[in-house]
Amino acid sequence: MALLDRFPALAGVDLSVESGEMVCLRGPNGAGKTTLLRACAGLVPVRGSRAEVLGYDVVADRRSVRRHIGMLGHRAPLYRDLRVDDQLRHCAALHRASDAEASTAAERFSLDGRLMEVAIRRLSEGQQRRVALACLTIARPQLWLLDEPHAGLDCASRDALDDLLGDAVAAGATVMFATHETGRARVAAARQVTLAGGRVSADPGVGSSDDVA
Repeated sequence: MALLDRFPALAGVDLSVESGEMVCLRGPNGAGKTTLLRACAGLVPVRGSRAEVLGYDVVADRRSVRRHIGMLGHRAPLYRDLRVDDQLRHCAALHRASDAEASTAAERFSLDGRLMEVAIRRLSEGQQRRVALACLTIARPQLWLLDEPHAGLDCASRDALDDLLGDAVAAGATVMFATHETGRARVAAARQVTLAGGRVSADPGVGSSDDVA
């Protein structure tokens, strides 16, 4: 089970996700979708069960997996005082990416011109999300964990995100995202896992495991 403030938020989650797979997590508010993503990212403790993420035992050491994870929650994890171009350069330096890779990521989400000179704090929610997605593109994580990834994005940016996730999976990465948007979920992910009450209530995946992911 995963614990939040010492109370169990997930109980009996039996889910195995293969490398190069894209999985959509569905369910009502409070079903455990966000907690499951955070548990996979090593952000909440897992107790009383077996849980491996990318081969790391996150029960014994939940920090070990973090450098291989790219996570986007409801709030974009950005430095609000930096300009957009400085934020992208920082991400590129952190992940040893080239200038060309950073430029390609920026272009993918229409981050160009005067927008690059604007401080993060002055951007709209949708613009901040585009910057965060460009940073994830630069980071090239092995496991993408996204909570309502299409929220706040315009149609063009939503399409760009779907293309990006498809490219990530084709390159061997694994993607898990939580969403209420059933139409987008059907387009983006063939496998849809439904959570209810902190448990997996429906999963078309073949086989089972005690792993969280």
